[in-house]
Amino acid sequence: MLSDTGALLAEMTERFLAEQVDDRVMRAARAGTWPQRAWDAACAQGLPLALVQGEQGFDIPLDEGLALIRMLGRHAVPLPLAETMIANALLARAGLGTAEGPVALVPQCTDVLFQRQDGVWRATGDAKRIAWGRNASALLLEHDGRIGLATSGFSAVEHGTNLALMPRDQMRIDSSVTLALLPSITLIEAGAVIRTLAMAGALETLVALTIAHVSERVQFGRTLSAFQTVQHALAQLASEAASASAAADLAADAFTNASAHPNVAIAAARSRIAEAAGTAIKIAHQLHGAIGFTAEHRLHWFTTALWSWRDEFGSAAWWTRRLGVQALGYSKAAYWPFITSV
Repeated sequence: MLSDTGALLAEMTERFLAEQVDDRVMRAARAGTWPQRAWDAACAQGLPLALVQGEQGFDIPLDEGLALIRMLGRHAVPLPLAETMIANALLARAGLGTAEGPVALVPQCTDVLFQRQDGVWRATGDAKRIAWGRNASALLLEHDGRIGLATSGFSAVEHGTNLALMPRDQMRIDSSVTLALLPSITLIEAGAVIRTLAMAGALETLVALTIAHVSERVQFGRTLSAFQTVQHALAQLASEAASASAAADLAADAFTNASAHPNVAIAAARSRIAEAAGTAIKIAHQLHGAIGFTAEHRLHWFTTALWSWRDEFGSAAWWTRRLGVQALGYSKAAYWPFITSV
């Protein structure tokens, strides 16, 4: 059962999504228009602070705040809300306050160098494929187990997009940064958590769209849903969405510190949801036929988002290798206790 504040925030978020993220906004965003009105509405509601504990935020249980990111995924929201939400949570945990405006995550990378001169840290270099970089008013940077917020001294020098036509830019950074110890997971793990939650939400929509299509489409005098082969495919699609939901719960637990091995839990969640997404997308497109591949169809928006999110903040292969390395580090006797503790 949700807390009173959590229930109110969930209701407000559903209303925000219904009013501000309609098909017109989605099409405009895919054409390159920043949905400023939707961002302002989200800020007025306080969504960027939904994961912040204490007086700075709503102080709701973290699992209730993370459920909002899954809700954003159900609509494939073309805004860096999830990134800003988790960035503010990490900043607050680290004692760095919270950010104003959209935040882009910059996990530790070899092309961004940190140097300390006269007691001040300075970050310089280029970071590639940064989500919503051109729209960010701040960058959350990582360096050797620390994070810091850059509010100036950066720009998008090369614009790009992912398959869902969401901005993924090369950022040039030359900024002073105040660093604090990472309070929990790394930025790439934090990014993996929000992508896992968003993917679970998007897969729920994939199921709903597919059920609606086969229930309405008529072939040989019957709806597609009346054919046994289609029913079997729907059952498999629903099972993949259910496994994705379980993976998202595992990733969420890792962020809320409910897991004894958060890095392993996140790796397992990312590996499983990548597999679920691949199978689910294939089935959804098979049941929609050619219409689902068209850019005008809503299915296309969600499948391209899922394909993109699957490879961001670590690809499926990268997370699977990381999970394998962790598992192989345990002896035969210690392996099962390790599995059951994740």
